[in-house]
Amino acid sequence: MINQVTLVGRLTRDPELKLTQEGVALTSITLAVNRNYRSTSGSIETDFVQCTLWRRAAENTVQYCQKGSIIGIIGRIQTRNYENSEGKRVYVTEVVADSVRFLGGRPAEDKEIAATNA
Repeated sequence: MINQVTLVGRLTRDPELKLTQEGVALTSITLAVNRNYRSTSGSIETDFVQCTLWRRAAENTVQYCQKGSIIGIIGRIQTRNYENSEGKRVYVTEVVADSVRFLGGRPAEDKEIAATNA
């Protein structure tokens, strides 16, 4: 069976580093990914994909990326569930990253580079 996903998009918020009880680094991000086609109204729709990054990928993403940064992720789709505080079962589908690439600098750096090249 094959379970592989490749995404390129922008971070919707600054990533925050968390540690598991065992001390393993992780961060959960939302990646805004444009669809490859336009809707009937002519607009390009966007999907917001939940992604989980572990260990060094999580640490580097938190250190070098911020809201608006463009990143590429290769990973796998994973489904999990848990019981919330109200006793209801909650199902979560997310992409667990195997590889992360930083495709653009921080948004502020992009503007500075464009300004110096003008």
